[in-house]
Parts: sequence; C-alpha cells; structure tokens
Amino acid sequence: MHEMSITQSVVEICEKSAEGRRVLSVTLEIGNLSGVVPDAVEFCFEACTRDTLLEGARLVIDQVPGRGECSSCGKEFPVRGYFDPCPACGAYGVRVVGGEELRVKELEVE
Repeated sequence: MHEMSITQSVVEICEKSAEGRRVLSVTLEIGNLSGVVPDAVEFCFEACTRDTLLEGARLVIDQVPGRGECSSCGKEFPVRGYFDPCPACGAYGVRVVGGEELRVKELEVE
C-alpha cells in the first residue's frame, strides 16, 4: 500500500508548513487518475499523525476528476482512464490535462 508512504510525506510537509503550531485540518486534492486511493489515505492518516502536530486534525479530501484534451480535434472532456477515446471524433490521441493531482490544498493551524 503506497498510500502509507504518501500519507507520511503529507504529514511531513504539513509539519514543516505549520512551523510548530498544532494543525487543525488538512485539505488534500487527489486526482482520480493519480493512482492514489482516497479511502486508503484516510485509513493511513490517523496512524501517520499519531504523536505529531497533526494528531486529531480533520482530513478533507477533494477528488479531482480526470480531464483530457484530444490531440486531433482539441476538444476537452472528462476521462476515467488514460486510454479513453475522444467522444467528439473518436481519436485515441488524448492528452491528460487534469486529474493527476496530489497536493496539500489547505492547512488550518492554531
């Protein structure tokens, strides 16, 4: 489960940003195409925050839908995977333009 190491990294980033202050809540953006399972991050969060500035903090996860742009016709559209065809022209040359995010969006501290 790579979500454990990802969650540990998120905790480290938040602790550095908090500069010694207690963290009340963390908002993450996780793209649907990022390969990260939000439920697994939630599961790992409590264990990773034990005895840290984030212990007891609320975790909010905003899921970012996948978006693609067709290299043939230029249409932008929602995608669920990397190999979805363009709904307008049927081409498979689609460039992912959204949904791969994994970032700390917001941090609330005391």
